[in-house]
Amino acid sequence: MTENRAVQQKSVRRNRVAAAACFAAALITVGVVGTQSANADGAAQPAAQRTAAAAGQAPAAHPGPVASAATTTAPATATAGLGSAGLVQSEDAVRQGLHPVGATVVLSGRQALSACSGEQTMRDLTKGGATAYASVAWTLDAAGLLNESAASAPTAAAATAWEQQLVALVEDCQDEPAGHWRYGAAHTLTAAGGTARWYPAYSGDGVPGGGVAVLRSGTRVAVVELAGRPAGTPADVEGITTAALKRLAS
Repeated sequence: MTENRAVQQKSVRRNRVAAAACFAAALITVGVVGTQSANADGAAQPAAQRTAAAAGQAPAAHPGPVASAATTTAPATATAGLGSAGLVQSEDAVRQGLHPVGATVVLSGRQALSACSGEQTMRDLTKGGATAYASVAWTLDAAGLLNESAASAPTAAAATAWEQQLVALVEDCQDEPAGHWRYGAAHTLTAAGGTARWYPAYSGDGVPGGGVAVLRSGTRVAVVELAGRPAGTPADVEGITTAALKRLAS
């Protein structure tokens, strides 16, 4: 029974990548967007897509127009300096040849961490012990998603523990049966005083397509994932990881 349960959990995680791509396409079709922007550099940008969250919301930067269907005006209430500006921005994605068309930003820690973590959220992983949470789900025009979930720890020891838990979650999907998608070997980088481990993702046929990264800057930790882009390369993941690490340290 234990073996069957483990197989079912693995199957749920693998199916999240396909579900993410379908969800991205649905968001493009619905076109639910807000009317404010939050650019880390302070430049005026068109509004990003936003949805209501129990703990409040913050808007996200957006590089181009999207048809407006609804407006959300709940203010951001992030503490400890962690907010939407500390997350990967639209211009970061554009530099990697990605084309964001909308985003959902929440500060509750309730966004799923990655395709490998099932339904676990940053709030679950930290047991609600963070001083602040922030997450963004960017919808890409190629039916892909660029997601990031971040948390601010009360101590360096807590940040280290959360980073190790995130790494363990990701590396659990390196060893998969033949024919199933998986994460590749870890690569490390340092930028803006922070460190990151990034992992390219491969389809069951061995074709690279997106990937995931675990970030740490001071007492802030985050996980970033690029999914649903079959043409994505490891270089895309490395570039997004570097940009996200610099944002997290700001």
